Amino acid sequence: MEERIYVCIDLKSFYASAECVDRGLDPLTTNLVVADPERGEKTICLAITPAMKALGIKNRCRVFQIPKGIEYMMAPPRMKRYIEYSADIYGIYLNYISKEDIHVYSIDESFIDVTPYLSMYHMSARELALRMMEDVKNTTGITATAGIGTNLYLAKIALDIMAKHARDNIGYLDEKLYQKTLWNHKPLTDFWRIGKGIAGRLNHMGILTMGDITRTNEDLLYRLFGIDAELLIDHAWGRETTTIADIKEYKPQNSSMSNSQVLFRDYDFEECRLIVKEMVDVLCLEMADKNLVTASVSLMVGYSNELEKKPATGTISISVPTNSYRTIIPDVMKLYERIVERDTPIRRLSISCNHVVCEVYEQYSLFSDQREVEKEKRMQKATLEIKERFGKNALIRGMDLQEYGTARERNTQIGGHKSGE
Repeated sequence: MEERIYVCIDLKSFYASAECVDRGLDPLTTNLVVADPERGEKTICLAITPAMKALGIKNRCRVFQIPKGIEYMMAPPRMKRYIEYSADIYGIYLNYISKEDIHVYSIDESFIDVTPYLSMYHMSARELALRMMEDVKNTTGITATAGIGTNLYLAKIALDIMAKHARDNIGYLDEKLYQKTLWNHKPLTDFWRIGKGIAGRLNHMGILTMGDITRTNEDLLYRLFGIDAELLIDHAWGRETTTIADIKEYKPQNSSMSNSQVLFRDYDFEECRLIVKEMVDVLCLEMADKNLVTASVSLMVGYSNELEKKPATGTISISVPTNSYRTIIPDVMKLYERIVERDTPIRRLSISCNHVVCEVYEQYSLFSDQREVEKEKRMQKATLEIKERFGKNALIRGMDLQEYGTARERNTQIGGHKSGE
């Protein structure tokens, strides 16, 4: 089988770099953070410039964690602008690579299968990656870094660990080089998909490196991590069989739609009722817009960060698949009242409509008024048309006008952050 070569390209300090470019500043010499000043000093910096990283400041830190003696600019998030930059850069990739060979992993990171293009361009993978990175820099002003690997995992690790030490901002790994250079690398959390929880469980067993994982009895790892041990073991050896073609062809057996938010302050039990209703309303409209229905809804309510308390979770079944707010909301509110502690402040919420299917599978209950159901459908359609034409806040429910509601503000955001409009 032909050995494939992958490139993983990342846009360096993307949000902060975009803000610097728009201001005619150099992110390598400018101290700038992207954070919303209205959220106070505890808000997370979505990005900081390389100049601030050079001072030892951690990315994704909170504003109050920046040393007081350091002067810097604060740029409020402008998510719409960052999406524009990302789309422009994706367009640059398309000048070199077919869309079938590009997997957009996030707004600032993409995987590219360059295997068929090396002979066509008479270039090495490093030369092709450098050409695209230079094009991105010259066209948008954004600096990119890249990892090259013989599989998707190695390309990602070459980016995350090796590229930062390379003069040309490009790292390279194959399995032999990975085993030779990174089997003793610490900490384990530097490796893709190994978070603090997994690393902590491994460290408790005396496993501190990827090399240690390869020398550990596999049955022990399977008892500890279940089926996830298979991926952990493969990655410890530098193996990954998934290709971009596999990703493109993947179709999930079950699909869901979710809505979540972190509240700006602690909410009490009664205040949070409104937020739950707003979030269900949003999900019902999204399902109606996509002609989808659900017969199951899950709710997660996270308590105040100060309490370190396990969140409340639960799932309810809807009698018939639907996207009707009037049908779904009573059941969701019963679930909320059943699982949530009344005297505990709330900070996080997540609602998921599970196993969504096409609306053609919707059934009418013998006890439902079909005229009322059809009336709501017409209202949903009209609401969607108005919001599409005049903006999400052009038509809202009366409950959204209450002081502690969040729907109106969230309607102006992208991904929970200011759009910049």
